[in-house]
Amino acid sequence: MIPQDIANTIVDPKAYAAWTPVDEAFRYLRREAPLEQAQPEGFDPFWVVTRQDDIREVELKNELFHNGDRSTVVTTIEADKKVRALMGGSPHLVRSLVQMDNPDHGNYRRLTQGWFQPQNLRALEDRIRVIARGFVDRMAAHGDRCDFAKDVAFLYPLHVIMEVLGVPEVDEPRMLKLTQELFGNADPELNRSAGQLQDVDQALLALQGTIADFIAYFNEMTEDRRAKPRQDVASIIANGMIEGQPLGHLEAMSYYIIVATAGHDTTSSTTAGALWALAENPEQFRAVKNDMSLVKGLIEESIRWETPVKHFMRTATEDAELAGRKIAKGDWMMLSYPSGNRDEAVFEDPFKFDVTRTPNRHVAFGYGAHVCLGQHLARMEMRVLWEELLPRLQSVELDGQPRRMEASFVCGPKSVPIRFKMN
Repeated sequence: MIPQDIANTIVDPKAYAAWTPVDEAFRYLRREAPLEQAQPEGFDPFWVVTRQDDIREVELKNELFHNGDRSTVVTTIEADKKVRALMGGSPHLVRSLVQMDNPDHGNYRRLTQGWFQPQNLRALEDRIRVIARGFVDRMAAHGDRCDFAKDVAFLYPLHVIMEVLGVPEVDEPRMLKLTQELFGNADPELNRSAGQLQDVDQALLALQGTIADFIAYFNEMTEDRRAKPRQDVASIIANGMIEGQPLGHLEAMSYYIIVATAGHDTTSSTTAGALWALAENPEQFRAVKNDMSLVKGLIEESIRWETPVKHFMRTATEDAELAGRKIAKGDWMMLSYPSGNRDEAVFEDPFKFDVTRTPNRHVAFGYGAHVCLGQHLARMEMRVLWEELLPRLQSVELDGQPRRMEASFVCGPKSVPIRFKMN
């Protein structure tokens, strides 16, 4: 069994906000207990998968290791019990692609997959470039200092995905707030209660309120798109058919929610984390500024470095073996993506931010059938932003201490204050 202090650290939202405690915990595990069970206080035991090769193996065996049988996110015994009571036995408050296994996963994924393929995204590039240029201009208008996370990184991918989805610009602040409430439920500055949540009931109530707001919004959008379909993803979800039947209500609402949240938040975190890293590593900033062919390397390294999705859980559907360990049917498993992306067996000097790193075999987008649907859009958004920003950005440095979200599932920087000079 994993030492108790390590087990408690890897589920602690504050530890992820602090960054170093989690890095150190997983470094210890990769060395001493790369596949071992943990039982943090108040949690059922679960296996912690820390090495990249093992993470990839689990991700590839979708029939053996399910997403949907138990909670897809690490959760306490008490919270799991209360969610199941609310949801008629299901461990999930929503049922998106993330919570699905085949055949549902494949059927629902195919609905929108075409929208997010590189050949289709190329038609969007000119529009994305106009949006990126506008945000660079807005950054320049701040003078010589801004909060890059709040003023640029949060807003640019948000605007892109809301156009793709079909949400009007006037509603973007609402979507950002709801996204931060959903992923930042453990963060006193971001959650719905705007304070420290005292117990499971309060935390669950806050989450339910956020999800209810999303559902009310997307119910209205569904009615509109069924009456007047458009060329947007909302119209595909509203009018989609699975095996000759319309999407179930929970599944449709969950589809909207995952596109409207994960569709920008993870890209925002990576973009904010990239500039934070460049500000702390001026030689890396100069390298990519002087050789724009390194932008691809900057993107992949910042995705590896930040790894916005910290974990997903899987459940063994039968007895199995992984890395020489016996996994029993029903066992719960945590796939730690930050650990896989710091794996010394895969990366030379993994704790160094290096835009020239090649190959960069990270697992930040997942792997196999559940690989991130929006990965190509995310890469394009980041590439276009850096192509627009870096030629104009003469210098950048931190202007205060950046801060991260308190969350153990999806999180990244929430404030990156910078001083800069622009052309």
